[in-house]
Amino acid sequence: MSSKMKVIQSIEEMVALTKSDLWSGTIGFVPTMGALHRGHISLAEYARKECDIVVMSIYLNPTQFGPNEDLDNYPKTLKADLDKAEKAGVDYVFTPTSKMMYPDGFKSWVNVEGITDILCGAKRPNHFRGVTTIVSKLMNIVSPDLMYMGEKDYQQIAVLNTMISDLNFRTVIRPCPIIRESDNLAMSSRNAYLNEDERIRARVLYQSLQKARTLYKQGTADPEILRKSMQELIQLHAGKIDYIEFVDRNTLDKKETADDNTRVIIAVFIGSTRLIDNMDLV
Repeated sequence: MSSKMKVIQSIEEMVALTKSDLWSGTIGFVPTMGALHRGHISLAEYARKECDIVVMSIYLNPTQFGPNEDLDNYPKTLKADLDKAEKAGVDYVFTPTSKMMYPDGFKSWVNVEGITDILCGAKRPNHFRGVTTIVSKLMNIVSPDLMYMGEKDYQQIAVLNTMISDLNFRTVIRPCPIIRESDNLAMSSRNAYLNEDERIRARVLYQSLQKARTLYKQGTADPEILRKSMQELIQLHAGKIDYIEFVDRNTLDKKETADDNTRVIIAVFIGSTRLIDNMDLV
């Protein structure tokens, strides 16, 4: 489509659109929480190349935030987001409210077991329950063929792929590469929380991942040795490590010995801001 982007605020209007004659060809979907950056825009651009219709949702989902997390402070930039979405070629932006998505008396949740108990799931109870529930609702409302998600949230993609397979959703996830700043910090809406000193120190996430990759390519396959080298570098830059894990890139099972199918996934606090990143070892 090439006509002017349309903003849809109600679930009823969105569902009616998916059942209309306008809904033809391949439907691509980019779910976001707003505060759009180049990473989000790259997802829309991938969708634009592959799909006849591109839909983006902008909805700050409260159920994936814990009680002491940053929901209240999360950046809200809807007007700028809509401008960016239109320039990226998005056809429809769906902007529901929490009252619509979680009406009074809401009682139904989607739980994916096992794979949500590790990594970020172990540190953020009920986070993935919020993610799986909202994404299942959005997929039901939008009816997309393809859903574009960034690999920065690597575990999230794995969890949602499990849900899609188990519950027979027809949507297919297109994982898209991590988009990085010029100094290789992974793009994230939470980067806005960093002060000038923290922003410089945050470079250590990528540097530590690269260090593990270099050591692996030089012949070190023991995850403990690789982890220790990363810890030393991160702590040198005053980063507080939440976790560093070496996992199978498909199952997320922990690796006893690193190999070419290993992905290293990290979460680090720089100041009070929790940042995540990940990388294949090859």
